[in-house]
Amino acid sequence: MNPEQLRYTETHEWVYEENGLVTVGITQYAADLLNDLVYIELPSIGARTQAGASFGEVESIKAVSDLYAPVDGEVVEVNQAVVAEPQIISRDPYGAGWLIKIRPDPKGQWSRLLSYAEYQRQIAQPG
Repeated sequence: MNPEQLRYTETHEWVYEENGLVTVGITQYAADLLNDLVYIELPSIGARTQAGASFGEVESIKAVSDLYAPVDGEVVEVNQAVVAEPQIISRDPYGAGWLIKIRPDPKGQWSRLLSYAEYQRQIAQPG
């Protein structure tokens, strides 16, 4: 996927909406910060997500980081390939490294997501 066509959370998740489903992953920036991914915990199919709440975690040799849902909804697909081999995320965070697909609740939740330009400004700010 082209990063310029995605939406973003302030916590470094990317979001792509297509055919009524939302695909979620972590950004290249986040993958680079974490480096050497060794483990990922993702929810089960059917689990509910809440915008801004943790839906799993990713662990590197340096740290453990929570993953935050961009929207309220139901998990309808989990990328088992990244569970088996977390390094896929580092190699291809916007493609094969996607994490989950959510069927979002009908209420609009897109206003809190960042555009590509807004996200680039966020990660460029020191601190």
